[in-house]
Amino acid sequence: MSITKKASVLAVGLGMVGTLAACGSSSDDAAGSGGSKTVTLVSHDSWAASKDVIAAFEKQSGYKVKVLEDGDAGQAVNKAILTKDNPQGDVFFGVDNTLLSRALDNGLFQPYEAKGSDQVRPEYRADQDKHRVTPVDSGDICVNYDKAYFTKHGLTPPKSFDDLIKPEYKDLLVTENAGGSSPGLGFLLGTAAQYGDEGWEGYWKKLEANGVKVVDSWEQAYNEEFSGSAGGKKAKGDRPLVVSYASSPPVEVVYADPQPDTAPTGVADGTCFRQVEYAGLLSNAKNPEGGKALLDFLLGKTFQEDMPLNMFVYPVREGAQVPEVFSKFGPQAKDPQTLDPAKIADHRDQWVKSWTSLVLK
Repeated sequence: MSITKKASVLAVGLGMVGTLAACGSSSDDAAGSGGSKTVTLVSHDSWAASKDVIAAFEKQSGYKVKVLEDGDAGQAVNKAILTKDNPQGDVFFGVDNTLLSRALDNGLFQPYEAKGSDQVRPEYRADQDKHRVTPVDSGDICVNYDKAYFTKHGLTPPKSFDDLIKPEYKDLLVTENAGGSSPGLGFLLGTAAQYGDEGWEGYWKKLEANGVKVVDSWEQAYNEEFSGSAGGKKAKGDRPLVVSYASSPPVEVVYADPQPDTAPTGVADGTCFRQVEYAGLLSNAKNPEGGKALLDFLLGKTFQEDMPLNMFVYPVREGAQVPEVFSKFGPQAKDPQTLDPAKIADHRDQWVKSWTSLVLK
């Protein structure tokens, strides 16, 4: 959900949602550097919010919001760690459960318990003893399929990880580089959860033999290679299976003109991995008070209910409502794969290294 999603990057990838940065004048920025008027949010490229929601926060808090988008989630996290002594902003949004330990171990955030933290669903809470991060959204990384392709070819779409290595799906799947892409890493972790420490590498050998294609980013996979998305159709993509999100189908409905009665893409429910995205007050933030106010806002009901049709992710706050078009076409996976954060922390880097040697050799 990156989500992520994220993840997340769905609406941005379709070119329908631009960067939302309510930047002040140069004098405001100067004041912000002194911690008074401008609060800066650093995020991955999938940040999006309604203008009126941001405007309401600015009016209520007295802070202007400036947004800096910094690439894919993995790239953004790595850059934030490298610049933690002189951070680009006050709050970082978009580190997910696959990368959380890296951010915490490198001292990226300072403690702050956002208002409303007690309203977060228990399964999404993390770092409860130190409160260095605030859960913001959740989503499921899953294989999506192009319905029209499978109808045309008389094939049943895959439902599980096991299905993806069957001969009938040879040369149909595109995924992202697990070493630099959040959904790519989530898909790798999903296979590790499914097949265990002793089995996931063997699975990827079979997947590679079955013609899986690896590209650098979600944008490239979904909007260029995947035949089922609006962007992929324009780019003449020829892969009818893609690693994306359970919430991708609603995007293809919401932004279509006219809107179809059913989504043109579907989700292989047995391939999902649960992603949770967090935000935190950056260490050495120049405007920590503004950052705290922004974190309170991200967890507030107004923003939580604004997310589904902007970033195409699910809220983490109890009682936050989800629009019908979102829940109808993008329901959360019923039984997604998950991994304990401690296990991700212990094995992630080695898993990625081994995956790279297997798939990108």
